[in-house]
Amino acid sequence: MNRRGGGSKIKFVIISFVVFVLVAVGAFFGVQFFTKTGIFRIPGVVYYDESLTEDEIALLETVFTEEVDLDKDVTISAADYLELPELAEGEFLTSIAVPVADYYSDETDVAVDEAYMLFNNCEDCYYRMVDIDKLDFKSKLLSINGHYYLDEFDKGAVYHIIKFESEKYSEEISALVSSLYSNKTWPTKDSVLTFAQTGVTALSRGMNVKLRETGGDATYFAANIKDYLSAFDITHTSNESSFTDWATDRNICSSPSFIDTLTAIGLDVVELTGNHNQDCGDDAASSTIDTYNNLGIKIVGGGKNASDAAMPLNLAEKGTNITMLAFNESTGGATLDSTPGANQYYEETAAAQISEAKARGDFVIVDIQYYECSAYASEYEDPTCDYAWSSAGDQQGFFRHLIDLGADMVVGTSAHQPQTYELYGNGVIYYGLGNLFFDQIWWPGTTRSLILAHYFYNGKLLQTKVVPTVYGDEMQTRLLDEETSKWFLNRLKSERP
Repeated sequence: MNRRGGGSKIKFVIISFVVFVLVAVGAFFGVQFFTKTGIFRIPGVVYYDESLTEDEIALLETVFTEEVDLDKDVTISAADYLELPELAEGEFLTSIAVPVADYYSDETDVAVDEAYMLFNNCEDCYYRMVDIDKLDFKSKLLSINGHYYLDEFDKGAVYHIIKFESEKYSEEISALVSSLYSNKTWPTKDSVLTFAQTGVTALSRGMNVKLRETGGDATYFAANIKDYLSAFDITHTSNESSFTDWATDRNICSSPSFIDTLTAIGLDVVELTGNHNQDCGDDAASSTIDTYNNLGIKIVGGGKNASDAAMPLNLAEKGTNITMLAFNESTGGATLDSTPGANQYYEETAAAQISEAKARGDFVIVDIQYYECSAYASEYEDPTCDYAWSSAGDQQGFFRHLIDLGADMVVGTSAHQPQTYELYGNGVIYYGLGNLFFDQIWWPGTTRSLILAHYFYNGKLLQTKVVPTVYGDEMQTRLLDEETSKWFLNRLKSERP
């Protein structure tokens, strides 16, 4: 009896153990089955949404290869926005496309619907979309519904976003895709250098009279333009008159108070290639240079002696290096010795300085005080000076030759009336910018000027927006209204070589 009882007990233990093992194994595999883990695990799947382009999918397939074992599914899609969205986890900005037209186009803006059509490769559209990396000064950037990308950065473009959606994005996906997109940088206000070049400034003669009428407040003349010009990182003008107490209504000399006009526009660079800076004597010209130096205003194209006047101006800001060269050619006022004056043009010097700057990788701007075109005999519109060949001498050939020498941009700063402009070779030429500040109120042509609003990014000129100005009897310079600007710029462009 005892043996039988002992055997039953052993049998019970064995059966209990087997049952336990079976239950445990069943539970183990049951959990795997219901949770899709272990031998029942289904690997995560990558789903490519139809919003992705073929190129985007091809790139992503180099990441999500067969060797990549995901625990959770991931859905990848794309979306386009007309305003830069705030990116959430798993979202990346992959491209910025902007609308452009031909350089000489008179259009400035496209509608939202048209922008989307352009972005989707509309073959019948007059304009086109380009990636911001491919934007350059040889095409014209347009705004979208009034939003100009290089002024706003979060509008005026189509922003393309890639989205990764997964329950385990941070654990599985982030490390795989971040390197594809995270290192890309985009233009911002902090990285784009803005540079305004303006034309002739001669705060003199009738402006001295008007200054007395304002009670000596020289900021009066800049009241309607100062906010626009002072907003640029760098603001330039070519000032032709020196400061002196001997300034009158008959000479091209400036009351000392007029320095306030220049500081009001945020002047950073003053060009001294003009032929009138010595009109009130060497002492006035020399002390004016001291005034600029004391205010931290950089000087180009002139100086207290020939050596100083010939010095190139190097501008290095926001990752962009610009070399400015400025010469006086045949208008008088140049210094040839130890007296103050403008920088005389010499072919050998210009060629060497351009070559040296290009070897450094600088963007080279050459300003030229050239022969003036005189078409001041009429109170009506006179387009004579619109032409590139309207000045004495071969202005067109001379300016083009500087591009041939390697300059990226050539700007005429002697013209009292705006002149035409053109793309030429690998550069661009603006033959004359006209009067920013002066007392020539009798002829429509001399009351206008062109501001060249340059936008640089990583050493490259992205765009130059040509912005006309005007002043009237009150001698207060302002931006020209949109309709008149369009008419005037079309007139100038129609006379390009």
